[in-house]
Amino acid sequence: MKNPFVDWDIYRQVFPTYITQGLGNTILLSLLAALIGTVFGILLGALAGSRHIVIRAVSAVYTNIMRALPAMLTIYMIGQGLPLAGIKLFGDSTYGYAAFAIGLMEAAYLGEIFRSGMQSVDRTYVESGISFGLPQWKILATIILPIGIRRIIPALANQYILIIKSTSLVYLLGLSIEQRDLFSMAKDDVGLTGSLAPLVMAGVAYMILILPLTWLVEWLNKRLNRRYGTAGGGLESNTEA
Repeated sequence: MKNPFVDWDIYRQVFPTYITQGLGNTILLSLLAALIGTVFGILLGALAGSRHIVIRAVSAVYTNIMRALPAMLTIYMIGQGLPLAGIKLFGDSTYGYAAFAIGLMEAAYLGEIFRSGMQSVDRTYVESGISFGLPQWKILATIILPIGIRRIIPALANQYILIIKSTSLVYLLGLSIEQRDLFSMAKDDVGLTGSLAPLVMAGVAYMILILPLTWLVEWLNKRLNRRYGTAGGGLESNTEA
């Protein structure tokens, strides 16, 4: 019986395309989603530290809803739901909606990481900014964020790696041939060949991308621990992917 996972002819056929096209699309999609998630994550983290209970409640409601919903459902609802509702933020670009869906979903997790970093900043730094008459937004931008982010770099890096893996779910939105990420290409090739070998090759391509990043995170974590003490310990990250 032929092994459904091992087919060297298929490996040789699909792997070059996965590296030259699928990997590039996956990286681009991950970068766009990470940018969107970071912007909204910082906003959520700042709102969570507000003195006003209503503002904190808005952040908490968004975070809890996004973390409670299955990732596939969230991506489908945002990526397909917005255009169907007439909210065409990206025109007819499925790629834009895919990045936006992942970014909004990951913002809930990044927001908690940023919140932890902001709240770890010693109050005396904030009081120094107040004593110099700095407005709240400037204290956040020049004092709280620079100090807080340094302490959550490993947790942030881990979450960005999970964003890369989350891109495998955008096949739900029906990307065009030129926009297909690694998993979308592998899924199509499985249908064409009747073999699971394309999925194996997609997995290899993901590992080529993710393993060096994982090693970099471990190196960063050890370096920051030696320099500043515990860095990023106890911060929550998305373990769903």
